[in-house]
Amino acid sequence: MGTPGQNIKEVRKLRGLTQRELATASGVSIDTLKALEQGKTMHARMETYRKLAIPLRVTTARLAGPGDEEGASPENVDRWKAVRDAIERPPALISADTDPPTVAGVQQSLTDTLPLFSGDRFAALAVDLPPLLRDAEALGPEGRAVRVRLLQLAGWLMVQTRQFEAAEVALTRALDDAADRMEGAATINTLCWLHLRRGELAEAYDLSVKWADETEPRMSRATLAELSTWGWMLLRVSAAAIRNGQANEASDALKYATAAAVAMGREYAPENDFLRTFGPTTVKLKAAENASINDRPDMVLRLAKRVPVAGLKPTSNNRNRHFLDVADAHVRMGAYGDAVDKLQEIHRGSPEWLPTQRYARDIVGKIVTGRRTLTPEMRQLAGAVRYEL
Repeated sequence: MGTPGQNIKEVRKLRGLTQRELATASGVSIDTLKALEQGKTMHARMETYRKLAIPLRVTTARLAGPGDEEGASPENVDRWKAVRDAIERPPALISADTDPPTVAGVQQSLTDTLPLFSGDRFAALAVDLPPLLRDAEALGPEGRAVRVRLLQLAGWLMVQTRQFEAAEVALTRALDDAADRMEGAATINTLCWLHLRRGELAEAYDLSVKWADETEPRMSRATLAELSTWGWMLLRVSAAAIRNGQANEASDALKYATAAAVAMGREYAPENDFLRTFGPTTVKLKAAENASINDRPDMVLRLAKRVPVAGLKPTSNNRNRHFLDVADAHVRMGAYGDAVDKLQEIHRGSPEWLPTQRYARDIVGKIVTGRRTLTPEMRQLAGAVRYEL
């Protein structure tokens, strides 16, 4: 498989389409298509490849090739260096003059740190997480459970901030030490998200399908934890499939996830793990996300009216991602003011999270391009998401 541009050109010629015909059929500009095929632009957003894949009747991965999603910004690389080192390097020996950490002490420190994770308080985590990771490593075999939980959270944080290699190390180590299938599935959930963020759609799909099969419970006597675990695996299947142009597979997975959510009847977080909260509301959020990926802004807005966001925490990443989908839908429908209102709402609740989102910068870019003049609020948002005017 060649570069994305070579792949596009090869398949386009096999389908007997000119560049202009493909541009018209896909909705991708002729200039973007030419730049890709001529190698002037080496990479594009996954959304662009997906649009081109539909009229070419291939999967997104067939065009995009190996994952090449944007990595961390230089600022993030510097900020998270100590965390990456704590994840990737062997722990230093504890000095004889130093009181060794205890399982109870590290567990309490982790409990105290959880609000920083769920609240996307990145500045505090960059300071507090490295010594906590080192203490967990120093516990030995008796600290396995707390270490696995901490590595799961650290892996999620590294995916969130696009530290992909460190994320893979943390998640792989957590998976290796998992005590059972359910603990392993909690790690796999984030590992699938890592594949999605890297643009590794086939890997995300295969892994989530495998674990959806392995965690499928007997519905008549399934626990809430089992239903939540299975439901999330199905949502990962659906997310990978919709991005890879596999609409039927995405729909089927979402249908089964809906069945799991209906059986639960409410949102539920196994062991109070905010990353695994699942239920009817979560499925609605992901259905709207699929509609956004599928270029249906009208459906996104229609589905959004059914989402009871008032009950979700302002810093919930599912909620924030949903609000980005809603903001993007407003932009596509020409309602720039509504999009700005939604982005401002995210920024008020999660001021450290929004600047890390390329999606947010893309939405602001559409506003800048679509508007003749920018309001002060729009300019402020551009600064908040680090979009260069």
